Amino acid sequence: MKKRSRILRPVLAISALLVVVSCSTVAFTGRRRILMYSDSQIMSLSDQSYAAMMDTMKLSSDYVRSAMVTQVGQKLTAAITLYLTATGETELLEGLKWDYKLVRSREVNAFCLPNGKIVFYEGIMPYCSNPDYVAVVMGHEIAHAIARHGNERMSQRSVLSVAGTVASAVIGLRSGQESQELFNLAYNIGGQYGVLLPFSRKHELEADEIGLVIMALAGYDVDKAPEFWKRLSAGDGASAPAVMSTHPSNSRRIAAIEKAIPNAKLYAAKLKGQN
Repeated sequence: MKKRSRILRPVLAISALLVVVSCSTVAFTGRRRILMYSDSQIMSLSDQSYAAMMDTMKLSSDYVRSAMVTQVGQKLTAAITLYLTATGETELLEGLKWDYKLVRSREVNAFCLPNGKIVFYEGIMPYCSNPDYVAVVMGHEIAHAIARHGNERMSQRSVLSVAGTVASAVIGLRSGQESQELFNLAYNIGGQYGVLLPFSRKHELEADEIGLVIMALAGYDVDKAPEFWKRLSAGDGASAPAVMSTHPSNSRRIAAIEKAIPNAKLYAAKLKGQN
């Protein structure tokens, strides 16, 4: 009876949790998702991480490229702020303190923390040779913040953690190496590739889609997005198989972007018609 109670408690906890937090949708795409954390919690963690990261990074001395990153970022965030204000969705902007930095690193990368702090690495700038290409990357990163992908990612891990507690209790009724192997399979390999990475690829494709909308709202040329990814894929060598990567394959990403471009243009046309 005690063992049943030990198993039942976390099962009920998961059920109750999902009932409470599963009624949320992503802006622009309408995808349903789970968010377990408040914006204030996420922003506080982001602020701490950003401060620690910037302590270890050096700002780029390339003032021309730094200025382009800042100018594109300001234009994109101003556009999405205007749009969300016009549509009465300003809650999506809560806690976002936009900032744009170019740092010294050969890494071909950029990121946006959930609090709106955006960092470009110098290594990506040769591929971002004009403002439209910068806007492709910047729009994608801003989209991650607007869509609360950081919160969702943490929520997924938390659900898996609670599920792992249930699995441990169930496996505790068995014995031997078989039980341990089953647990490792379900919550190491199974958890990583079966749950987390597919969601992460979904986030990347969704950020591409929303990023195009942000680009279009700001007046950038969304038709440049496929060009950018073709340019980047030509320079980064062979891509890892999509099933083993948190990013979609280049061909899949480009195809999805091309499909999403007309919808992004519709958002821009709609906003223009309202002004």
